[in-house]
Amino acid sequence: MDFNGRSGEMVVFATVAEEGSLSAAARRLDLSPAVASRRLARLEDRLGVRLIERTSRRLAPTEAGRPVYDRAAQLLE
Repeated sequence: MDFNGRSGEMVVFATVAEEGSLSAAARRLDLSPAVASRRLARLEDRLGVRLIERTSRRLAPTEAGRPVYDRAAQLLE
């Protein structure tokens, strides 16, 4: 799947939320972790809100990110 631009940012965000890992999401999307990270950061910057809570063990949607994920998952189905 080759998504670029804003749709690619949303795909990366939704996949990170599902996988709980940036590297796992990157592998699933056939991207480098650096590209996936940049796309996620661009989306968060554009929306002005942190969508993913980053801990040393897991990534998960923030309170603000949960409704964005729900909508993204619907759109991507």
